[in-house]
Amino acid sequence: MTLQSPGSAHLVLADNVVHLDPAPAVLEALLEGWRRQQSARFLKSGTVARRLQLIRRLVQFTGLYPWQWTPAEGEAFIDHLRGGEKPRELSTARGYEVAISMFVEFVLDPRYGWAQVCAERFGETPQRIFHDGNAILHKGDYEGDPRRRPFTYDEIQAFFEAAEARPGRIIERGVKGALGAARDAAVLKSVYAYGLRRTETSKLDLADLRRNPKMPQFGRMGSVMVRYGKSSKGAPPKRRSVLLVPEMDWAVDVLDEWLTDLRPRFSPGKHPALWVTERRGRISPRSINEAFVAIRRDADLDEKLDVHCLRHSAVTHWTEFGYPPRFVQEQVGHAHAATTAIYTGVSNEFRNQLLLASLKSRLGDHWELTP
Repeated sequence: MTLQSPGSAHLVLADNVVHLDPAPAVLEALLEGWRRQQSARFLKSGTVARRLQLIRRLVQFTGLYPWQWTPAEGEAFIDHLRGGEKPRELSTARGYEVAISMFVEFVLDPRYGWAQVCAERFGETPQRIFHDGNAILHKGDYEGDPRRRPFTYDEIQAFFEAAEARPGRIIERGVKGALGAARDAAVLKSVYAYGLRRTETSKLDLADLRRNPKMPQFGRMGSVMVRYGKSSKGAPPKRRSVLLVPEMDWAVDVLDEWLTDLRPRFSPGKHPALWVTERRGRISPRSINEAFVAIRRDADLDEKLDVHCLRHSAVTHWTEFGYPPRFVQEQVGHAHAATTAIYTGVSNEFRNQLLLASLKSRLGDHWELTP
């Protein structure tokens, strides 16, 4: 049973076949074995493909095969990533280290037999190239770009004003795209109102708009059923229901206009998608991102703001509206409250309100702040 695991060498390498150039053949078999092992874990095909591509990049960078790598090759690769016109972020580089280490552990695992194949055919045994002495340390809970933050209320206002003005500007230029721009404005307003991710938004269907019995005034826009939430590794997409809060009831009019006026003009037929394209298809996450960038440019906002910042803004503003932390956590589908806390960037005005409320509860109505 030891060598019956998916990805085992004897299941991938053909018996009694002599290769004129055995090293490339073994490399391809090795990568196919790792692909099978990861597929057996039900990892997403995109994740597996990116990892295989990374290993090929490292082979190309070093000019060596995996059984020839040493820690020096790993260090040189990470050092290379830090340079150039677009140096990689720390979290990205660590992700590369983790993926490469997972591959090396697979090669060394005796249950798969690849280390033995390398030793027999090339006289070299693979070794770990990242260790405690050269791996990137994980010192903080959050390593994202500190410039990525929630929108301020003024920025939200400017952003959506630019989004609303965009269709008219396109019409004035006499070019196509005004209808798509009106759709994009509605999409991004919904991202903010419900605190959604790009992929979650693109995969919404008409049937995912649900009524909230406690808020009948919102009609079918009272909640959104997210069926394709971000999944854990090897797990299916997470599901959650997001409630529309009264402070964002303007989203009802936005969605109503989209459903009754704008969407029919795309002639979607029986397509189930909530957000459709001019070609009667489902809008893609990439299209949502491109629309965001165009509107952000029109509004002359910080270029570090991205689509995900709208989700950060929803978390922050729900918190400032006074909703309990657990409610906010459930709204965005976080397994841990600490993740939601990272998203939150409340204003000084809100913090001062909390400070004043705390002082009043402790000192009564007769306290005074020292000038």
